This record gives sequence, structure tokens and C-alpha cells, in this order.
Amino acid sequence: MSAVRAFGPGRVNLIGEHTDYNDGLCLPFAIAAGITVEATAGPEGTIEAEALDLGERDGFALDDDDHADGWRAFVRGVVAELRRAGHALQPATLKISGDLPRGSGLSSSAALEVALALALLAHSGVEEPDRRELAKLCSKVENDWVGAQTGLLDQLAALCGQDDHAIRIDFRSLAIEPVALELGDWRLVTLDSGVEHTHAASGYNDRRRECREACERLGVDSLRDADPEAAARLPDPLDRRARHVIEENARVDEAVGALREHDLECLGELLDASHRSLRDLYEVSVPEVEETVERLRDAGAAGARIMGGGFGGAVLALLPPDARPPDGALEVRPGPAARVLA
Repeated sequence: MSAVRAFGPGRVNLIGEHTDYNDGLCLPFAIAAGITVEATAGPEGTIEAEALDLGERDGFALDDDDHADGWRAFVRGVVAELRRAGHALQPATLKISGDLPRGSGLSSSAALEVALALALLAHSGVEEPDRRELAKLCSKVENDWVGAQTGLLDQLAALCGQDDHAIRIDFRSLAIEPVALELGDWRLVTLDSGVEHTHAASGYNDRRRECREACERLGVDSLRDADPEAAARLPDPLDRRARHVIEENARVDEAVGALREHDLECLGELLDASHRSLRDLYEVSVPEVEETVERLRDAGAAGARIMGGGFGGAVLALLPPDARPPDGALEVRPGPAARVLA
């Protein structure tokens, strides 16, 4: 069989942070940068993988459920979860490359999971499952094999993104609604804070635990159902965690309305409000991120906020036409979803 190549895009989450695992709302879009996985026939009964950018290799039996560290955990996890889902995978040699910085808040992990899954399925002649189900499988890899208790935001954005659109995701129903992202002469840019975040080693899992505790105290299944007045009576910091989720959900729909009304000034104000909430209520910022936000504001940004799981990574900013982005800023535009290239 000839080589099969699959691409998993990175993603930018315009607004709606730490809401996905709380049955909430978010507004991400896929971007042009991402991870490519090439699959060719491999030795009988084995998977061999090489991360070209790192110059590292891994090899294991197709039925090997041993865990590993780093990028190897993603490969082994995707293979194991696809097999457990009943997909008959063929032996493969995988080559992994990409132009998406790791730990930058652009979700290189989900891009890798998605590209691996699509490449292995296409190489094996297996029909691609429903993309929502594939997103759940990839999220399970992140949760069980990598140790980061992420939600479905990154995987759904990579698998269901649409060119020139953001997508409003409702994580209770998994309903996905395209929202045109028409910026005109305005620009969205990301700027790396210089601090690489690692979900599993950061406070990300602590925030999930705090949200679960808040739900238990409120007697609700998720913070999507929390009553704001009751949430305000929770002990600190649970009250602040719940308030962020409640108000961030509202900001998502306000952002959808701003985009439909072409009110980009309002969108910038919502980004600023989201950042204040993530900094003060959810406490996922760090000094280097705050410095990066100030650099973008000094450059004329209409709004800027920390993006991704937090504790480092990139900052997203909305720049009006007359603003000049600082050195190192990367313009981001919505691109197509993950796909098999050949």
C-alpha cells in the first residue's frame, strides 16, 4: 500500500475557556498549522513511529498496552483505543512532523491524536467513524494515556472546524454551529508567553477537581446547571471557579452575537473580560502571560486573553487595522478540519 498522510490542525479558542468539561459552551476554530502523520506498511504485527522533529523513534507490538511517556504515549494510546473500539489496524510505520509549537496553547496534543487516528484508519482501509465519536476516543487517549483530564474542546475543534468559520460547541448536546468569522482588516494574533505549559503537570487537573467539588456541594451534575446565587455562597476558591464558568458561558453567546453584528470592538471587550476572569477567578495565569498581555495591549490590541489550559502558553489578541503586532506574533485565521491528505 502506498503512503497515507493525514493532517490534524491546531486550534485557537476564541472564547469559552475551561467550560468544555463543565458541559458548557465555547467558540474555537481550526488553524492552518498542525501535525502531519504519514503511514506506510510496517513489519508484521508492529507499529513503528518516528517523531521527525525530535529525531526519536518508538516501536511496539500492535497488541501492546504498555504505557509510555511523551509523544510515545499518544501513539500507543491511539493504537490501543482504536483497537478497543473494534477497528482492525494494519502494521504501520509512522512518520510524525509538524509546524505547531508544543506547549504553546494551540493544542498540538489534539492535533497529534487526530492525525494519528485518521492516518491509522486510512492506512488500514477502515471507514472513518462519526467525528464526534472519534473526538471522544482521542480525548480518552489524553485522559487515560497522557494523564491530562482535558475535555472535548480541542478534539472537536480539530475534527469539525470549518474554513472561514468558528464553531459554537455546546458540550451538553455536542451540537456544533458554524459562526462566520469575518474580520475584514482586523486581525487575530497569538503571541507565545515563553512558558511551556504541560496540562498533566500543571494546575489543570486541580481545576477539574475543584469544579467537581463545587458541583457536589451545589447538588448539580455540572456547573452548566449552577445557580449563580447559590454558587456565590460556596467557600473560596470554589465560588470563584463556578462564577468563571457561569460568566464565561454567557460570554460565548455574547461573542457569537458580536460576530453576527460585525461588532469587533465588543468582541475585544469580551476577550479582555475573559482574561480578567481566567486570571482572577480561575487563577490560571502566570507573570509571563501577564507581561505578554501587556505587550499586546501596548501594541494597540482591542482585547487580549490567555488561551488554552493556562499556566503558560500563548495569548490571543484582536488587533484593529491600525495596530502593529509585536515581534513574534503569529496571525491566525480559521482553516479546514482534520483530513486525510493522500
